Amino acid sequence: MHEHIIDIQRMEHAAALFGSFDENIRLVQKHFSVDIVCRDSQIKVSGDAEQVYGAVKTVEGLLKLIENGEAVNEQNIRYLIGLVGEGSEGRLLSLAKDVICITAAGKPIKAKTLGQKRYADAMRQKTVTLAIGPAGTGKTYLAVAMAVRAFRAGDVNRIILTRPAVEAGEKLGFLPGDLQHKVDPYLRPLYDALFEMLGAENFSRHLEKGTVEVAPLAYMRGRTLDESYIILDEAQNTSPEQMKMFLTRLGAGSKAVITGDITQIDLPDPKRSGLIEASRVLKYVEDIAIIRFSEKDIVRHKLVQDIIKAYDKYYDDAKRQR
Repeated sequence: MHEHIIDIQRMEHAAALFGSFDENIRLVQKHFSVDIVCRDSQIKVSGDAEQVYGAVKTVEGLLKLIENGEAVNEQNIRYLIGLVGEGSEGRLLSLAKDVICITAAGKPIKAKTLGQKRYADAMRQKTVTLAIGPAGTGKTYLAVAMAVRAFRAGDVNRIILTRPAVEAGEKLGFLPGDLQHKVDPYLRPLYDALFEMLGAENFSRHLEKGTVEVAPLAYMRGRTLDESYIILDEAQNTSPEQMKMFLTRLGAGSKAVITGDITQIDLPDPKRSGLIEASRVLKYVEDIAIIRFSEKDIVRHKLVQDIIKAYDKYYDDAKRQR
């Protein structure tokens, strides 16, 4: 049996670490198979030496997050445990310090994983960024946050958000209402992110002035977009021709972010995804970044990670049996 003592500077930090009903610390105990108890201003971790080492690194990392004003929850506990396993736990604090944007309600938007941090850095440094990865990795949300940040700072004069308007086998003609009503269901995730960043009133005002535009990808044809922050969402559902058309709309002083999940292609021929082709064609082009997310970067419910892993295993097993 091995024991390690961690000194705590402030008891409120211990309360935040353990959680309302000790739910936070139970996650750490269960993963490392150790006992963790708090007495006075000390935390004692006991168990197998190697497991105690991992648990101590995790607890110390969580305490550093708390000291920096971060809330402890299941998602960042599990993520930190993964970093400890890789020996990368020291990099976690870089996430807490990097505020990408402040929402209309005053909430700071930060990268929650190292993959998201690489993505945010790429969007700052490069003119075009491609973000490829599974659902729940924050690709669209962080792109909108970065666009709002640039817009507020005066780096761009417009925010333009666009998606291909054909998904899951549906065509616009089958939907009720006028053109705006037809395209709204496709663009709703973009509206939701902008509402949170700008507030409903500001969003409506900018929409009327034309400084914020949310439109189907077909509306981009024939335009040159200067001084704009342009986000192409669900890009896995573009054709190679549409992707090339979009990329060549880029004007002076503009930035573009292209997001998509190549496991959710709804095109009749998935091999003709413009996002897949662009990731190959543009791989070595200067001033273009290609960021690939994995299931480790998923910041939704833990079950989303498990679902994606289960599907990946199912498809891999099916391929091996062919």
